[in-house]
Formats: sequence, C-alpha cells, structure tokens
Amino acid sequence: MSLTNDIIKTKLIEKFGDQLTGFEEPYGMLTFEAPKELNLKVLNFLFDDEVLKFRFMTDLCGVHFPDNKGKELGVVYHLHNLVDNVRIRFKVFTDINTPDIFTATGLFSSANWQERETYDFYGINFIGHPNLKRILNVDEMDYFPLRKEYPLEDQSRTDKDDEMFGRGGTIGFGTEKTQHGTIAESEKHNEGQEIV
Repeated sequence: MSLTNDIIKTKLIEKFGDQLTGFEEPYGMLTFEAPKELNLKVLNFLFDDEVLKFRFMTDLCGVHFPDNKGKELGVVYHLHNLVDNVRIRFKVFTDINTPDIFTATGLFSSANWQERETYDFYGINFIGHPNLKRILNVDEMDYFPLRKEYPLEDQSRTDKDDEMFGRGGTIGFGTEKTQHGTIAESEKHNEGQEIV
C-alpha cells in the first residue's frame, strides 16, 4: 500500500483532531497548518509514526504576511518520506510581537542552519536553538530585511543607474546612450554619433 495524502491527513486528524487546519493539496502536495505550540508534537509524530516516516527535512523557511494580524510571521516546514517518496508542507504562524517558535534541531540536524537563516532574515526566535545568531547579515543590523516593513525601492534613484557601475556613460566603458538606442564603444569607429 502506497502512502497517499488521504492516509496522511486521516492519521493527523486521528492524532490531533481539529487542532490542525487549512488542509490543501496545491500541485498534489499535502499542506496544513498547526498552532505554533504544537509544532514539535506534530513534527515528532510525522517522524516517529511507522506509516508516515517523514524523517528528512528538505527545507525550513520564514514568511511574513503583515496584514494577517496576530499571525504575521510564519515558519514553513517541507518534509520528505524517503521510503515512499512523498513530500508534505507544514506551517505554523506567530504574532510579530512575540515571534517565538520551538526549535526543531533536536529532531532534524539540518534545522540548525535553516533556523539561523530564518532568524537572520525574519527575526523568528527559535526557542531552544543551540546557537541562534545571525548567519548572513552583520550582527549590528537592528532589523530583519525580508520582512515586508519597508517601502519598495524608489525607481527614480540615479545611484542605481548602469552608469554608476561602468556600464555606459563613461568613455571606454560598456555602452553609451544615443538618440537611436545604445552603442558600444568598440562599435563607434569615430562615426560621430552624438552621445546623449
């Protein structure tokens, strides 16, 4: 008997009842949500159950939904049953003012670095993590750059123009703007094109 989404969902509902919500199957992958207080219980059940056997964590990442009051920050777990080659997605959400979620490092070694990256970019505090600190950004940063709290970049900024990076506008570098598009320095051949 192969492991199907219906079997997984039935076993989860038998164990956790209506505490698990949001069952969906986008692109055939079973996806569901649990309260953040249950994340370790659900992960342990998925790992230990002899039918389910989700013993490989493919990915763990953060998400930010600023309009979802009380559940602005989330952690998404992608788990894989290597025996039956079945994948599932499991989500937990938390309030942005108390972004605390229990660490999964005791169950999955790969969660160590994945949780550090999620902390670094979203500010989710993984309770019990052995070494929760920034992994890619500098320690002095007092914000979390992947949160949707910042305005989109101003497209009128001139410091982002190609000319600032040696790709046009300066003699000998890249292309230059003309009235008829761009022309490479090597293509000019002293033909007298007017640089705009």
